[in-house]
Amino acid sequence: MIFTYLLLGTNLGDRLGQLDRARRAIAERVGELVTCSAVYETQAWGNPDQPDYLNQVIRVRTPLAATDLLDIVHEIEKALGRDRKEKWGARVIDIDILFYGEEIIEAKNLHIPHPHIHERRFVLVPLAEIAGPFIHPTLLQPISRLLETTTDTLGVNLHQPAPTAEKSTHGI
Repeated sequence: MIFTYLLLGTNLGDRLGQLDRARRAIAERVGELVTCSAVYETQAWGNPDQPDYLNQVIRVRTPLAATDLLDIVHEIEKALGRDRKEKWGARVIDIDILFYGEEIIEAKNLHIPHPHIHERRFVLVPLAEIAGPFIHPTLLQPISRLLETTTDTLGVNLHQPAPTAEKSTHGI
């Protein structure tokens, strides 16, 4: 078993519902949801001419190998209506693997840690909430420090508080 951090994002349709469906599918197919950050409303990154996103980071304990995790995450996205047409385009759901334990993986379709974590407040704010002291395996700095030093200035605002332990274990 290994801990992985996943970023969930959506800016189309019933955004809170999409996040809920993604968490449920992850709990069923990937592993135990250990911790969930609050949900944050964030400005679109990379292509600002689209609706704002809801983003959340979750920590999951999984028995899956990293490549299998990626395959299942893509299957979940597709089942929830994701259509991969445009880079940084609007989407019903996006699930990114941020970390897979402390491993560093450089494969054709898989780069862990996610290469843009330190450049994106919409990732760093919810990640720092649940994993502030975690040391980034390649940048060798805690997530909280990466948040303090990022140059990204896009807005990240609390949308919904993190679920309590009781809600997160019974509601997912």
